[in-house]
Amino acid sequence: MADEEPVDQKKFLEDGCKPKCVKQLRSYEACVKRIQGDESGHKHCTGQYFDYWSCVDKCVAPSLFTKLK
Repeated sequence: MADEEPVDQKKFLEDGCKPKCVKQLRSYEACVKRIQGDESGHKHCTGQYFDYWSCVDKCVAPSLFTKLK
């Protein structure tokens, strides 16, 4: 039993939470599409990216710590 590789519970929980954050994901994808042709490199989608992962993290947090040893 000690030789078994531990399963990453956060990844499993994130997969369950991602459908709850579709609005933020769509916003990020729309931003990426908008700036695809930007040659200057000044435009970015950092805010939308963090909004999406913040949503996922808020969903995961209450369940994650009960699953950790």
